[in-house]
Amino acid sequence: MAENKRFRIGAKRRGIIGIEAAIVLIAFVIVAAALSFVVLNMGFSTTQKAKTTIGSGLQTSSSVVSVSGTVVGHLNSTAAALDVITYPLKVASGSESVDLEKSAVAIKYLSHTISYDNIYNGTLSDKSYGSLSAALAQAKTNGLIDQNPLATSGAKNPSKTVAIIYWSTNTNNNNVLDKSETAVLAIVFQNSDMPKALDEVTTEVTPSIGAPLTVTRDIPTLTDSFQDLT
Repeated sequence: MAENKRFRIGAKRRGIIGIEAAIVLIAFVIVAAALSFVVLNMGFSTTQKAKTTIGSGLQTSSSVVSVSGTVVGHLNSTAAALDVITYPLKVASGSESVDLEKSAVAIKYLSHTISYDNIYNGTLSDKSYGSLSAALAQAKTNGLIDQNPLATSGAKNPSKTVAIIYWSTNTNNNNVLDKSETAVLAIVFQNSDMPKALDEVTTEVTPSIGAPLTVTRDIPTLTDSFQDLT
């Protein structure tokens, strides 16, 4: 009887140890599950941040505006040089709308003899303009240029080289270039800055977001009133 009693006591002890082990195991499983959830959550958060960072980096490293057609220069026949150069602009493929407000954009101009860090004077965003001459006439009225080289009478070059932007296709009359719109960058030169044949000119448009748009053109022999610089 004593031996049977000892056997039953030992069995009872082994049962208790088994229950305790099961409780500890369950606790480990719960802790592991909680830690796994934390790790997964941190992984998802990190992935989302990485995705956002990559997207932001791609937007910053790519140009948000592009040249959408022919770059054209207007010939000043008396000086045998260009008094205006125009660049048609559109939103680059894959980019969103671009703010072209004066405070949000810088326009740099370089040639063989001159270099300007920022010649941008602002926009004409009140409507669509059908011609360069109409846009420059309004730019003079608005004070963006002090002289109009394309005026029908009393045409003169401005006292300093400036850049303006007007819209040839404008859907909402604001300073933001949308995907459905086309803007025109016009650089109007003072007398001493007018590019001549065999000169090389570079224009750099730097918006507040995105990489700069850099356009370089070689000036050919000037024969036409509106010279194709493509």
